[in-house]
Amino acid sequence: MKIVVCVKQVPATTDAKIDPETKRIIREGTKAVLNPFDLYALEEAIRIREWVGGEVIALSMGPESAKNVLTEALSMGADRAFLLCGREFAGSDTWATSYALAKAIETVGGVDLILCGKQAIDGDTAQVGPGIAAKLNIMQAANVMQVDEIGNGTLTVRRMNERGYDIVRLQTPALITVVKDINVPRIPTLRRAREARRIEIPLWTYKDIGADPDKIGLAASPTRVVRTEPPAIRNTDTLTISGAPADAAKLLVGEMLARGLL
Repeated sequence: MKIVVCVKQVPATTDAKIDPETKRIIREGTKAVLNPFDLYALEEAIRIREWVGGEVIALSMGPESAKNVLTEALSMGADRAFLLCGREFAGSDTWATSYALAKAIETVGGVDLILCGKQAIDGDTAQVGPGIAAKLNIMQAANVMQVDEIGNGTLTVRRMNERGYDIVRLQTPALITVVKDINVPRIPTLRRAREARRIEIPLWTYKDIGADPDKIGLAASPTRVVRTEPPAIRNTDTLTISGAPADAAKLLVGEMLARGLL
């Protein structure tokens, strides 16, 4: 089974700064890490490979520094890695990113399964995974918490919802996005980490994947950020209510009414 895992380099800090002109995160000079949710996608891909055989390919889009997160993916156990890199990709929103990654997956060829983390912590949109599936016109399941069966061209998974989970059967090729409940990511061995650092990661331009330049980058992104601002500071005042249960309940209701919570 040929498995592609889409991973992203994200800022390591929660104190990210926004460019006042582009309204996008300023990534230069900020420490970057592998998106935490993508670690679970990588781990699950490696477990599936150990289960049914095949190979795991890590794929990312970003500046040349994003090679670092692909090296981390190789150290975890990915077999190969590719980086979409070029000024033409800069500023891509989720629509343009989904298109570029889908074209790269077509370039890899013969892919049976695509895994993504539930979302990236720098955007929290959870749109890229489903967007890739839409571009490739394949089945997809989001918020997968467990893979139950693989074989005969199908994949059976448990998809988390508010009340528990749904059992979904997909025809492959397919795409799933995974949640943290699915596994515990492994820690790379020192030997594997050293080997990963010696692997050359190919850089793909938009020409290498046959992408239309009018469908990537900032100019091709339909999303427009009008304004950005930090969230309002939460009220952290607390009140301890004691006494008999009935009296405490009355005081609690009265306090909630006074604060406009009821």
